[in-house]
Amino acid sequence: MIARTVRERGSYLLFLIPGALLLVAVILVPFVMNVGISFTRWQGVGDPKWTGLDNYTRLFGDSTFWSSFQHNLALVVAMAILPTAAGLVIAAALFDVIGRRFGQRAASVLRACVYLPQVLPIAVAGIVWSWILAPRGALNEFLGAVGLGSLGQNWLGDPDVALWSVMGVLVWIQLGYPVVIFMAGMQRADLSLYEAAELDGASWWGRFWHVTVPQLRPEVFVVLLTCTIAALKVFGPIYVLTRGGPGGATNVPSYFSFQNFFEKTQVGYGAAIATVLTVLILILTTVFLKVQNRGERT
Repeated sequence: MIARTVRERGSYLLFLIPGALLLVAVILVPFVMNVGISFTRWQGVGDPKWTGLDNYTRLFGDSTFWSSFQHNLALVVAMAILPTAAGLVIAAALFDVIGRRFGQRAASVLRACVYLPQVLPIAVAGIVWSWILAPRGALNEFLGAVGLGSLGQNWLGDPDVALWSVMGVLVWIQLGYPVVIFMAGMQRADLSLYEAAELDGASWWGRFWHVTVPQLRPEVFVVLLTCTIAALKVFGPIYVLTRGGPGGATNVPSYFSFQNFFEKTQVGYGAAIATVLTVLILILTTVFLKVQNRGERT
């Protein structure tokens, strides 16, 4: 019996080999190579020169890196906190209001509309938003047409408003993801709790806050974790919309690493930035998982 169990487990492990090989080849080996390069001075050609911790010493004293990290924290708000909060409300409204009054098909259509920015290629979305937010773009033309021309801005070219503009675009892109996750989570919700709350005279907001949100705690943790990681490593929207400008007002660590890798050919320094960002993401993921497990036990 024991031998049979061992053979069955061994047969299951065979199915893990392809995934394990891909993990080693695509993630672990490049990461180890990146860490090794971060201890060198290298321009991408020739032999790297060992410099020890010089890149990290330079990095932690680099004001550009710290300012890019501050911008990244703002993008965490735009890609994780705001979409999670708004996604909870929208998902509850679609599921509990639209779904009941107009049917689940109407709720599904609206959910697909909200999710559409997630499936658009970032290059397409970036070009469209660049046209909308241009000095003579659609947004300023609309403001002028309704008599609010004084509110017009160079939305992506003014250092004071460029980061806010990028944050708005990222909220629009990211919102559909939590809506879909939360609506899926509501499918397993205990409907008897909603019925009891209605019999007790609870308002829609009361049912949402005291019944819906507690039941969606696992989904909230998943959305916050995945969206925070996406915000920390965001690159595409920054590259397409602003290239980190104007004057570094929208620069983030991932794009700062890209600049040093490919534009300045300071490969070792770019590798150090990428290594620090990876370690930060791993630490954050560990903390999230521990908090989630503690919440599930209580």
